[in-house]
Amino acid sequence: MALARVVSFEGVTKERIAQLKQEIEQGERPDGLDATEMLILHDPSSDSSLAIVFFDDEDAYARGDEILSAMPTGDTPGRRTAVSKYDVAARMTS
Repeated sequence: MALARVVSFEGVTKERIAQLKQEIEQGERPDGLDATEMLILHDPSSDSSLAIVFFDDEDAYARGDEILSAMPTGDTPGRRTAVSKYDVAARMTS
């Protein structure tokens, strides 16, 4: 079953989101991160953000969680406020 790591952040500016978007579009990702997909949501009115990273299985999730938890603060969207693990119960893409 696929798993999702959902992280909330505060203090996320429009400029930081623009920088992250550029890094992501250039294909930059942490070494060893075996994620299948990443989604970043941003609420500019509250400078908050959610990062959702999808993994195929428990092993990939565990490795990804370790890598992402060890990231320097300057590499994250903002101040991490919560980290949660979810089963991906249903998914639809176009």
